[in-house]
Amino acid sequence: MKKNYYLTIMLLVFPFTLSAQNNSKFTFSNPDAPIEARVKDALSRMTLHEKIKILHAQSKFTSAGVPRLGIRQLNYGDGPHGVRAEVDWNSWNTAGWTNDSIVAFPSLTCLAATWNRDLSSRYGHAVSEEFAFRGKDILLGPGTTIARTPLNGRGFEYMGEDPYLAGEMALPYIIAAQKNGVACCLKHFALNNQETDRFSVNVNVGERALREIYLPAFKKCVQKGGLWTIMGSYNKWNNVYACQNDSLLNKILKQEWGFDGAVVSDWGGATDTWQVALGGLDIEMGTFTNGKTTDSSLGYNTYNLADPFETLIKEGKIPMSVLDDKVSRVLRTIFRTSMNKSKVVGSQCSEEHYATCLKIGEEGIVLLKNEKNILPLKKGTYRNILVVGDNAVRNMSEGGGSSELKTLKDVSPLEGLRAVYGDCVDFARGYYAGRPLYDNVEPLTADSLLFLKNEALEKAKKADLIIFIGGLNKNCRQDCENSDRMSYDLSYGQNDLIGELAKVQKNIIVVTYGGNAFATPWINSVKGMLHCWYLGSMSGEALANIISGKVCPSGKLPIIFAKRLSDYGFAHYGKRAYPGIDKQVYYDEGIFVGYRWFNTKGVKPQFPFGFGLSYTSFKYGKPTLSSKQISSDGTLTISLPVTNTGKVEGKEIVELFISDPVASEERPTKELKDFQKISLKPGETKNVCFTITPEHLQFWSTANHSFIVEPGIFKAYFCSNESDIRATAVFVVR
Repeated sequence: MKKNYYLTIMLLVFPFTLSAQNNSKFTFSNPDAPIEARVKDALSRMTLHEKIKILHAQSKFTSAGVPRLGIRQLNYGDGPHGVRAEVDWNSWNTAGWTNDSIVAFPSLTCLAATWNRDLSSRYGHAVSEEFAFRGKDILLGPGTTIARTPLNGRGFEYMGEDPYLAGEMALPYIIAAQKNGVACCLKHFALNNQETDRFSVNVNVGERALREIYLPAFKKCVQKGGLWTIMGSYNKWNNVYACQNDSLLNKILKQEWGFDGAVVSDWGGATDTWQVALGGLDIEMGTFTNGKTTDSSLGYNTYNLADPFETLIKEGKIPMSVLDDKVSRVLRTIFRTSMNKSKVVGSQCSEEHYATCLKIGEEGIVLLKNEKNILPLKKGTYRNILVVGDNAVRNMSEGGGSSELKTLKDVSPLEGLRAVYGDCVDFARGYYAGRPLYDNVEPLTADSLLFLKNEALEKAKKADLIIFIGGLNKNCRQDCENSDRMSYDLSYGQNDLIGELAKVQKNIIVVTYGGNAFATPWINSVKGMLHCWYLGSMSGEALANIISGKVCPSGKLPIIFAKRLSDYGFAHYGKRAYPGIDKQVYYDEGIFVGYRWFNTKGVKPQFPFGFGLSYTSFKYGKPTLSSKQISSDGTLTISLPVTNTGKVEGKEIVELFISDPVASEERPTKELKDFQKISLKPGETKNVCFTITPEHLQFWSTANHSFIVEPGIFKAYFCSNESDIRATAVFVVR
């Protein structure tokens, strides 16, 4: 009979908590005392061994408190799209609970595609309520790793290719979640831009690219979001693992940025006692595992920050100040979360959470093509609608690695469409993608796959309209942890299937899921295309609301869709740039990541960054500047009117890009510096106002090793997407 270890620990801690709280001498137990006073008091009362014990795991997803003093443990939960199902105390096996089914929220790429800061706040609030209800103190997410390559298996867990957009969309999520007493553990810090060789690859990146592309989103969340915890990544930087990298964790994160929280290792990311002790790691999790599946018989006391670290302290080889700093950071986290009197009780699978899930999904879906306004599909327009595709019936919450979720309910795309169009909808799978396992997926036989394809083609002959629902999934070597995609093309023969369907029926709408871009060689053969990312529990309803016109699409791409893989900046430099040679990868494209490469180098994408169509239209007016010149440390406001010139209510995202045409170092043609999402009724006009600050104008000077603003002429572009400039303003920096 399995023990309920969580209950055991709670019973052990509870009596001490009561006695400590009833004794006014214990400042640390007073929830109304200042955090730093509580930390100082608790630190003074702890033994050396008690200090050591709170720095490492005591189970797969908990780290110890101090039962003698009533200081509670920390409970961790995989995210960032929902609370992972419970696993056993000391193994990766699922615990078999019957009350751990939750709401699967849309993927973070979907959240980024909403370009809606208010929805990010709603997301953080709702998901943290589910974490709190399950007794979790630390939410392992969100993620702001930059989408350098569309082959990255964990791209769906992150927020796109632009550091400004990623930081802005992560910030409200973090603030809302931590307001509820649940710490966000931002990941993966840093340069975890591929899953191939993730445990060993060393990233060679220039100082400017590091500072302008790969660190800004993390910095914003630390300094503006008050981030409480951050997760180190598996890879190396400067030949030192990121989880024990003094330059990254101590010098940049803690000293330069002023981070006062705890650095948590990725599971199995700590490798060397000396480097872990001195390199800035505060909490060590999952050591002696491969990160997510295999186990070790070695005890938690053998972790680098356990007995080996204690020995070094006792021998005087490492000063006590190093230990006390780590302990203070962990105590600070405990008092902010598990011993925070304002931490919410939370809730699970509430109607409010499903409504939030639905809203994010609706606003994250991106309309990429709408030839002859084939969308929206009004009920009754087509009598025979054929839905084709494995993703129409696949549970997209399963698989993917640590973000896999156990849901209470999932509305599939097929269910969502049938709820609107009823008996008009027929279904043929067309292709089969196996089960959502990490590896060793048993494919169907060739005859079985041919049968599925022929069935779809036969039914297509009788259909008035085809809705193909495919894209990526969360299988191994798709959108999945610990593996990258093998090809930029869609797998499972989808390209050929779409092409053959198009020969049978011209009215085709392609609906794709996935967290990364892919080739669309059939785009000229179809009339409509929607990209849905992963929409979570309300996937089918969100899709049906967009297709039917109940909701006007307003999502825009947080990543660029290239016509071919070779068009991307990294691909220009061959294998050394990805996936690397001899465990060394070189970011030779520098700051020219994503749209920066395409725009500056004159490469035309299939769909540009920030692109997304609507069922209505918008007109941009003439910008008005508060001044035509500013000082290098001043501000400037620019406003312009935007009008809905269509027939339905809709939302437009006004994207502000800034160009510095003449600079001492090469800069991209233009870069995203702000955005606003506004809702407009037909004929309605609203003024959109932006404030230009030095932060919008700066670049990293390799000569000065700092950000600088150079005087000169700057241009502000007001865009519907990166390639669609609707208005321009010019100003001078003195």
